[in-house]
Amino acid sequence: MHPEAEPVSRAIASRRSIRRFAPRPVPTAAVRDLVALACVAPAPHHSRPWRFVHVASSESRQCLADGMAEAWRADLEHEGEPPHAIERRVGRSRRQLTEAPVLLLACLSLEEARPWPDEARRCAERDMFVQSLGAALQNILVAAHAWGLGGYLKGAPLFCPQAVSQALDLPADWEPSFFVLVGYPTEGFEAAPRPPLAVDDFLVSR
Repeated sequence: MHPEAEPVSRAIASRRSIRRFAPRPVPTAAVRDLVALACVAPAPHHSRPWRFVHVASSESRQCLADGMAEAWRADLEHEGEPPHAIERRVGRSRRQLTEAPVLLLACLSLEEARPWPDEARRCAERDMFVQSLGAALQNILVAAHAWGLGGYLKGAPLFCPQAVSQALDLPADWEPSFFVLVGYPTEGFEAAPRPPLAVDDFLVSR
């Protein structure tokens, strides 16, 4: 391995999803740096299909949590979940949104996607843009790790995009996709070791 690649490899390999945060504020400069690094991810057609909302105020977080809770509660009631189970799950999600030191909403914009005349190519085009958003999210998580922060992704916005859009008054072409929750890990946190990886389970040669 090239010596200059070692720090990058270590950062990628040692990054873990961390869900317990210390009650310590994250500098605004760090948040801006994370988003700046997200925006150098590869993207189709030299586009920039990523949009981010820093949900910073308690009012915005509360409005967001309320709107999502209403949508999720309706879905769970329709599925026949018992009331106590619904409130437990909704309450846990609400705490995640309101207590995370940093809450970023990642959105997808297809404004620069090509308007292919057939459905098959439109779907392929969308897949390319979605993959680009995934690369941007990976950049954020690895960069957060380099800052000494921890974080994780939460895909709840994909299941209630209208509620999220209304709560945050998003532009029409911003599709809510993932939350990125970031903060300093709780003191003494140690991630469990990863299980051994057999690369041949995931890689073939032809």
